[in-house]
Amino acid sequence: MPISQKIPTWAAVPTVFAIFAVVSYQTLFAPDNLEGTKNVLPMAKTIPIPVDGPESIEFDPQGEGPYAAVVDGRILKWRGDALGWVEFAHTSPHRGNCSSREVVPTCGRPLGLSFEKKTGDLYICDGYLGVMKVGPQGGLAELVVDQAEGRKVMFANQMDIDEEEDVFYFNDSSDKYHFREVFFVAANGERSGRVIRYDKKTKEAKVVMDNLRCNNGLALNKDRSFLISCESATGLVHRYWIKGPKAGTRDIFAKVPGYPDNIRLTPTGDFWIGIHSKKSPVGRLIVGNKWLGKLVEKTVKLELLIAVMNGFKPHGIAVKISGETGEILEILEDREGKTMKYVSEAYEREDGKIWFGSVFWPAVWVLDRK
Repeated sequence: MPISQKIPTWAAVPTVFAIFAVVSYQTLFAPDNLEGTKNVLPMAKTIPIPVDGPESIEFDPQGEGPYAAVVDGRILKWRGDALGWVEFAHTSPHRGNCSSREVVPTCGRPLGLSFEKKTGDLYICDGYLGVMKVGPQGGLAELVVDQAEGRKVMFANQMDIDEEEDVFYFNDSSDKYHFREVFFVAANGERSGRVIRYDKKTKEAKVVMDNLRCNNGLALNKDRSFLISCESATGLVHRYWIKGPKAGTRDIFAKVPGYPDNIRLTPTGDFWIGIHSKKSPVGRLIVGNKWLGKLVEKTVKLELLIAVMNGFKPHGIAVKISGETGEILEILEDREGKTMKYVSEAYEREDGKIWFGSVFWPAVWVLDRK
């Protein structure tokens, strides 16, 4: 008997739609398959945190922590399994309506964290308020800088400190958008990001790199001769020379897969870069066409854009690059997102452990490489 007589026509419709859905997903939305990666991140230990989005983590000069910058405007400190997370600091005095799940602009949104070793002060890049500082005892942070060369700092993101020169460098990821619109900044093609040098003695804020497209992570190299800053939209890692014969010039240091976030220097002088997600065909289409990115900004809800950019499959990934050449040395993954999702930072310690933060997920993870 012919197959058409065995199966009613209407019964074939769901099957056709299912096949179409699978093919469409693989063609448009599925995250890239990267060669040579190590799917080891599912083995990391999960440390739950009662608030979403420990975007950046840091350890104090005594080695205590980690400290985590979370979505409700606070900095929390990990006191071990017995005591858990305790409040250390906050960037805004307005604490009445802060949410543990969503950004409330009046509460601030702390992002990059950097301790100054000689003073014990914690510097905080807040995606709404600017660069803040709080003393070793914590509490309410005070403003350090919120403008440079006559332009407001709208999106302070990550920073690094040169204690010998008594200066620090930080990213202002956009002069138009705050933190919550970060994916629109990456998609719409605007190059409004800049890197700013702040002299703590003279209190002068000077732009050293501009025309950047959603520059996210920033770190100084081991001898403080240059800094690198990565663009989330393009995956390009820009280098700015601070010392030597090339001082004051810039070049492209590396290109990494996916949409990069924070950068951390390793104990051996290389760099770990947290990757929010790998790229997908539709993500490349949006980011690669300015007109389409602007259309998406006007018509697509942020939550949907985030889902599209990570292929409807949140996962974890971190890339290690050489501190000398920018060459990719290692890529760690959680391909299926079983343990890690939305990785924003990978912070390697001298004991061989790598700590991971997440821009959205309520967890910090630690992977013991030894």
